[in-house]
Parts: sequence; C-alpha cells; structure tokens
Amino acid sequence: MSDGASTDEGAAAHPRLWAVVGATGTGKTALSLDLAETLATRGRPAEVVNADAMQLYRGMDIGTAKLPEAQRRGIPHHLFDVLDVTDEAAVAWYQDAARTAIREIHGRGADAILVGGSGLYVSSVLFDFRFPPRDEARRARLESELDAQGPGALYARLRELDPATAARVDPRNGRRIVRALEVLELGERTHGAALPEEPVLWHPATRMVGVAVPRDELVHRLDARVEAMWREGILDEVRALRERGLGHGVTARRAIGYAQALAQLTGEMTEADAIAETQALTRRYARRQVSWFRRYDALRWVESGTDAAVLADSSA
Repeated sequence: MSDGASTDEGAAAHPRLWAVVGATGTGKTALSLDLAETLATRGRPAEVVNADAMQLYRGMDIGTAKLPEAQRRGIPHHLFDVLDVTDEAAVAWYQDAARTAIREIHGRGADAILVGGSGLYVSSVLFDFRFPPRDEARRARLESELDAQGPGALYARLRELDPATAARVDPRNGRRIVRALEVLELGERTHGAALPEEPVLWHPATRMVGVAVPRDELVHRLDARVEAMWREGILDEVRALRERGLGHGVTARRAIGYAQALAQLTGEMTEADAIAETQALTRRYARRQVSWFRRYDALRWVESGTDAAVLADSSA
C-alpha cells in the first residue's frame, strides 16, 4: 500500500488528509492538537475530525475520554456529540459524514486530521470502501435474536455460512456478527470486516501516523484510566444517559465501560467486578486496535509524545 502523496507532485500544494491512529490511551488526541498547531505556524490551518465511534455520542464523555471543548485549543473539531445514545452508529453513515466534513475542511483551505482508534471507521474514510445495502427488517430480527440468544449462537451460524468472514470477526462482537449475517441473507459479499485486499486511498494527499506505547506501559495506562473513570463519575454519567434511553441503544449501551456501569447500577455486577471486566475488555480491545493498524503499510509509527514538528517537517 502506498500513501500516494509522495508520487503526486501536486499533492503538496493542496490540503492534506492526516490520520492519527492507534490503540486507546496512546496519546493520539494530544498529538493531533500539537500537529494542528504546528501546521498552523507553517501557514497550513488544520481541523480535527473524530474517528472514535463512541465519541460520536452526546453525553458519553467520561467513559470515552472525550476532550472537553475548553481544552481543544481553539482548533475546530467535527463529529463529536452528533448522535443520541438511542441512535445506531453505522459505519456507512459515518463514512459519508466524515468525508463530507473533510471535503468542507479542504474547501476552506485547511488540512483535515482524522483522529481515533475505531479501525473500521478509520479505514472506511481512508480507503475506497463500498458498503453493501441494508435491510432494516432483517436487522431488527437479527438484533432480537442477538438479545435473546447472545452472540455465541449467531456466531456459530456465521461460521457455518461463511467461515472466512467468521475468522475475521470477534465472536463477542454481536453487532458485527449481525451485520455479517444481514449481508449474507441479502446475497451480498461480506461487510468489510477487514481491509480490502488491494486498498486504494480515497484522498491522494494522505499522511498516516500511528502512535505506539510499549505494551507494559500501555496496560498500566489503560488500567489506571478505567479506575479514573469510576472516580470521575461514570456511574452518574450512565444514570443520566439511562434516562435518555441508553438501555435501548443498539450501539451505545454495549460500549466498553458503559455496559459494565449499567450492570453495576442494576445490581448485576459489583463495582470491583465492573472495573475489572472493563479493564480486561479495554486491554483486549487495544490489542485488536494495534493488530488492525499494523496492516496499514504506509503508516508511520511514532512514540507517544513525539514532537509534532517532526511530522510536519517530514511531510512538507
């Protein structure tokens, strides 16, 4: 995979698309802000576009480590707080919304910085992804089956019908399993659970940066972050979101940390168990994120805390 920018002689004269990606807790947000400020000093204004699926939701702040508006250094941010917790965060919808935001940013003569760790969401923007159609009736039926039977039964069905797709889907990811079964029932190809075999960049002037942290340090960061979520009031946040329908949301209620906080509020989990499960799931999710982004051949990996000027200078 080539980033395309180095072979396009005119790319440097046009606004660029940056992608700052990596596992949760690695410092992507700080680097994106530093990069935007550094680009501005070089005469290239920049704006941030969110690529974290859960930060799309209004009110889901503590559990997603969403950067408060007051700490965004005056840099425009897009696609934060755009969904209610009862809305479904569909990748096809996100792809269109994010690309629209990027086109508008470029139309203002600014660089766009896509920031986040939701692998499929990032890939849907960066690469030439096309999504198969949806069928709401089929989706509703499969969602009901998921609620009644759990992901195990549906995953077994997917493995029987399409072993190749099943091998790429997390057996615990009920939403992904439902989407794969929906697509199969529609007689379409699988739903993009992996990168295309020969990915083509959507925007030619693309720069991809991955933020890495040594595994032992990252585990410590993630465990500490989860403990901080409970200290900072995630239970109060979830109580308020429950009043707004969190328990009926398709996507939001299954978010790591929020599902466990809900279980604690209903008495299904103790606080200690809710924290421990959230920590374990967060560590597992971070491993999957790293595996996903390692498939980006053009990705430049940097250490957490890297000087943004090094990135801006190298792409001039």
